[in-house]
Amino acid sequence: TFVIGREDLHELAKFCRDELSFDYLLDISSVDNFGEEPRFEVVYELYSMAVGAHLRLKLQVSEDDPTVDTVSDIWRAADWHEREIYDMMGVRFNNHPDLRRILMWEGYPYFPLRKEFPLEGLPSNMPDVAFTAAAPLEGGPFVTVPSTATTKDREPRARRPAGET
Repeated sequence: TFVIGREDLHELAKFCRDELSFDYLLDISSVDNFGEEPRFEVVYELYSMAVGAHLRLKLQVSEDDPTVDTVSDIWRAADWHEREIYDMMGVRFNNHPDLRRILMWEGYPYFPLRKEFPLEGLPSNMPDVAFTAAAPLEGGPFVTVPSTATTKDREPRARRPAGET
């Protein structure tokens, strides 16, 4: 793993592809270090088919300026990874050819994978577009029912009204 400056990302990514044969972008992910500064990390997982080597590049991004240069011009597979990170975490990718939200609608003011986003969701003032109330939860994110017949029965889930199965 190499921790790099975000201003070096594009040049270093191009070097990794052209000079070091890291021709395959496995994944781009993001981490929310809520309460710390810099708040976000963006992590690039690269693979060299020729050498059989794996390389991880990690860079830190502040909450005040959550922007990173795109690498979609270097690896086309980065396009949707970057869009998903923008949609769910709010990190913007400079010079991205089509930086639109994938799962949430344009204009949605929140980023659902940020740690301050409530697990049960948020009420919406757009009932035609989204749920109008937060979903009640049974248990919590890691609370399960011990040892029942199936794994599905042990998983936390939204409560159902009495009488529904």
